[in-house]
Amino acid sequence: MPTDSSSDDEALRDAANQPAKVSIDGQSVEQHPLKDQIEADRYLASKDAARKPGLGIKFAKIVPPGSV
Repeated sequence: MPTDSSSDDEALRDAANQPAKVSIDGQSVEQHPLKDQIEADRYLASKDAARKPGLGIKFAKIVPPGSV
């Protein structure tokens, strides 16, 4: 059964944007470690890049000016 990867990506983005710990009466908030945030961003960026066609390679024919 295939899963919807776009909803999984959104869930990961939402989880990365939310604080790791929250204490209401003491009013303390703790964020996710920066290393984990960077890893999540790299993971999501690599998934987005893998979906794009062409794999980042372009071929072009170079024609010097003045040739026949």
